[in-house]
Amino acid sequence: MTVYAPGLAAESPVLIGALRQAPEACAGVRFTGIWLPGINRVDYAGLHPQARAAAFFITREMMPSFAAGRIDFHPLSYREAFLFLRDRMPIDLAVLHTALPNEAGALSLGVANDFTAAVIGKARRKLALVNPQMPLTRGAEQVPLAEVDWLVRADAPLPGDGDADDPVFDAIGRQVSSLIRDGDTLEVGVGRVQRIFAALSGARDLRIHSGAITTPLLRLAEASAIADAADAVTAGVALGSEALYRFVRDDRRVRFAPVGYTHDIATLRAIPQFVAVNSVLEVDLLGQANAEMIGGRQIGAAGGLVDFMRGARASPGGRAIVALPATAKGGTVSKIVASLPAGSAVGIARGDMDVVVTEYGTAQLRTADIDQRARALIAIAAPAFREDLARAWATRRQQM
Repeated sequence: MTVYAPGLAAESPVLIGALRQAPEACAGVRFTGIWLPGINRVDYAGLHPQARAAAFFITREMMPSFAAGRIDFHPLSYREAFLFLRDRMPIDLAVLHTALPNEAGALSLGVANDFTAAVIGKARRKLALVNPQMPLTRGAEQVPLAEVDWLVRADAPLPGDGDADDPVFDAIGRQVSSLIRDGDTLEVGVGRVQRIFAALSGARDLRIHSGAITTPLLRLAEASAIADAADAVTAGVALGSEALYRFVRDDRRVRFAPVGYTHDIATLRAIPQFVAVNSVLEVDLLGQANAEMIGGRQIGAAGGLVDFMRGARASPGGRAIVALPATAKGGTVSKIVASLPAGSAVGIARGDMDVVVTEYGTAQLRTADIDQRARALIAIAAPAFREDLARAWATRRQQM
């Protein structure tokens, strides 16, 4: 059978604990879901030697099963992954992580409405893990109790996100803040890049349209930077602190929607001044980016990156921003590189690149020619690497 096991904030420790205690139940089962690196740490294909998985990211925990050939990796964007689950993937059992039934007798998907909506209507059977700690939210998919085959009370804390200090991304946030205008609608990727919200406290009437929101968003709310309007914040999932979960439960401005809406190009191009801010692993002097591989090994996937970048470029007054630290490994490795390493996947084609930001500045690439692009990127690299990058570009330019 094929079992949909939700990821991100919908991952349930109750389900994981039960499967680990009865691994024989996983024999011959194919699991599928959206499991993100650094957030979801379960290898479903590793629960039993005869288990398999169909995945859209490869996490560190999944590497042994991926190397053993028990994981089918689909390198799809978020929107395409949603359509694949909805239209192509047969689902025998969908595991749902829900809030308590509402007054109408329906179960809400709460803070995890991203991909589960793609499988609810097609799954042959539904198992609802009903969690009293899951907030009841606006906009989230509602599942009538009559459509659920099994109900399990699964009381467990929701995943947190952490909010450790990161002075480099704080500096990047200050660079990004110069590109943000009052009234913009923002999308910000998951992970450290969400720390840029701290630098936007002086902005006003901002809206959020994003795949995920995490704890740093609260800084905008506390600074009164978010527009006072219904549906000012639209997201597929929330992942963070108890304060964040209270905010999305209680604030009338927050609504949830599935990936089929949040990442659709028709949705995004209709949003004026839509600004997408995402991070990647490295950018080369042609303006293309690697978002998936280190040393030729698959460590993640592009996810919603390309969906949002193309949507931002199609939006009237929109911008697609790639924000990344200039260096890695204690400043010994430049993340602005002469060319992407051999064997790396191109996550962002150079024709899709718009603005690149590091802690050293901003490179405007949308209409730049190839030499202007290279010069702009070298200028925002760490100073210690600029001369080598300039020499590498001169050599490469002569060979083109």
